[in-house]
Amino acid sequence: MQTSFTLSDFDYHLPEDLIAQHPLAVRSASRLLDARAPAPVDRIFSDLPSMLAPGDLLVFNDTRVINARLHAVKPSGGAVEVMIERLLSPTRALAQLRASHAPKPGSEIIIAPDRQRIAATIESRDDRFFTLQLQSGDFETLMRDAGELPLPPYMHRAAEKADDERYQTVYAKNEGAVAAPTAGLHFDEPTLAACRERGIEFAYVTLHVGAGTFLPVKVENIAEHRMHSERYALPQATVSAIQHCKSRRGRVIAVGTTSVRTLEGCFQECGELRAHESETEIFITPGFQFNVVDLMITNFHLPKSTLMMLVSAFAGYEHIRAIYKHAVERRYRFFSYGDAMLLARSP
Repeated sequence: MQTSFTLSDFDYHLPEDLIAQHPLAVRSASRLLDARAPAPVDRIFSDLPSMLAPGDLLVFNDTRVINARLHAVKPSGGAVEVMIERLLSPTRALAQLRASHAPKPGSEIIIAPDRQRIAATIESRDDRFFTLQLQSGDFETLMRDAGELPLPPYMHRAAEKADDERYQTVYAKNEGAVAAPTAGLHFDEPTLAACRERGIEFAYVTLHVGAGTFLPVKVENIAEHRMHSERYALPQATVSAIQHCKSRRGRVIAVGTTSVRTLEGCFQECGELRAHESETEIFITPGFQFNVVDLMITNFHLPKSTLMMLVSAFAGYEHIRAIYKHAVERRYRFFSYGDAMLLARSP
């Protein structure tokens, strides 16, 4: 059994045409690869309720994606793309900036130059992230009036009107994410209703997915990688629901890697599962000891990504290699608007 891993161990060949650029017409019509056993089974996502058992608990991330992409210019006229990571106050934000030459701390940019023309000062820079201070107005209003939904960079298109609804889960509630918790995009109201009718219970966490989720790992020695921090909230109702599920020998099913990071990150920080609000930089790689999650619903992830490492830690490295090979051969759709799989925790 392999015990030491490098970045190259999490690479795989993915044909470009398997990267989903648009969602399917019906959310639950996505394919679902049942990968709990060594031999995978090709299913449809609407089959999920029949694959679970009464007393199981689905844990959803109820974050809501904000219009975090803004356009700006330098005083020289050079274009700048602003991707808000999080708001630090009504007038200050942490953001990634994309430009031919990155603005320097102390300089200014003009956001929404064709509309509001709001000046912002670059206060500081920490690696890929810049702190911006607006000179007038506030960021919530600016994003509402001039912001765009931040589709991932592998979708080679601008956001369309349909994305306003489809790049949100049907249970999205708490605003703050700059990327969707994509495993939840497959759930629609009929599928949720079928789960309830089967006696499957629901609980919710909130983890605001940051723009750093798309940042590449740049070091071959993965132990040197620094994870970006993400805010989460774990309510007492969810803690109680998990405790009751465990006591009746039900299974805790995390919907997405963000739910896994919330639950396991809280357990790691607190030494137990408790109602808690904090930030997590948890980096889950093979060898990690899972304490809460029994099953996971997740989409297919980018090669060499921290999420490939997470699912490999959860379901077993060799098993994940075989699952991805099967998915490519069977032409599953990959990434945010792609298909899903159901994984069981490796013994």
